[in-house]
Amino acid sequence: MVSTSRYRDRHSTSGAKSDPGDAKVLADMVRTDRHNHRPVAGDSELAGAIKVLARAHQTMIWSRTRQTNFLRSTLREFYPAVLVAFDDLTSGDALEVLKVAPTPTLGAGLSRSKIAAALRRGGRQRRIDQRAEEIQVALRAPQLQGPALVATAMGSSVSATAAVIATMNAQIVELAKELDAHFEQHPDAEVVRSLPGLGTILSARVLGEFGDEPNRYATAKSRKNYAGTSPITRASGTKRIVLARFVRNMRLADAIYLWAFASLSASPGARAFYDYRRAAGDTHHAALRHVGNRLVGILHGGLIRHTNYDENTAWGHRAELELARAA
Repeated sequence: MVSTSRYRDRHSTSGAKSDPGDAKVLADMVRTDRHNHRPVAGDSELAGAIKVLARAHQTMIWSRTRQTNFLRSTLREFYPAVLVAFDDLTSGDALEVLKVAPTPTLGAGLSRSKIAAALRRGGRQRRIDQRAEEIQVALRAPQLQGPALVATAMGSSVSATAAVIATMNAQIVELAKELDAHFEQHPDAEVVRSLPGLGTILSARVLGEFGDEPNRYATAKSRKNYAGTSPITRASGTKRIVLARFVRNMRLADAIYLWAFASLSASPGARAFYDYRRAAGDTHHAALRHVGNRLVGILHGGLIRHTNYDENTAWGHRAELELARAA
């Protein structure tokens, strides 16, 4: 859409816009610049289903994060002891305790047996008594108390928000199951998941966003450009700068960033390349972009040849280059 809107500037500099005018711009674009555009790629129905499920799963996680931030903000105002007792407010431990004790008064009155029972309902199976004691100590610690009526009202808000988060937790699990089942059926699943740092969910996100049309990306460079990992160069006269791409598929960029970070502990080659970029002066994020760019290229080669990832094939040339530099 961004590139298409630029064609409007050929016909008008006033900023005016109309549907008939846009239709003429699109028609002229096809007539004069057809060679600069590719036909829309047609992904398989399975790839489309994986994309829908992966996006729904990710959106649900983002929504849960917003609800969790709201819950944390509310608790900080009148019930900070819960934030001391629980690091993760989306855990079954925290949600079940908040279900029975949504206010400071109720929290301070909880016995260890009731806390332990809540932990069991939340799914905890180990260190129940020890954890119950820790939570009781945190909830009974001195804290500022607000008016009782206000605390009760805010407790109702906490109960409602905790219930929403608990429901989201269950739906995230269900969506993950559906996503896993669809992803396992795809013929490229084994190749994608063989790359370091990619579990089933992240693999499905990467596959869904890239699509599976075999002719969509003519080269690895084309795939990198779509992913937004390859840099762009801006040159004018004697000035030349290299920048990260701004226009890109943001969901795919998020998946590749997580993939690059996870690969640092799963692939010695990726870690060595990250360390090399850091030593060259890159920031952490810039170095991860370089790692992600390299991983996208490796993925492209694997999908074209339908071969699984091999550490030596992917990074062996880097080790040879380092040995040559050392010599």
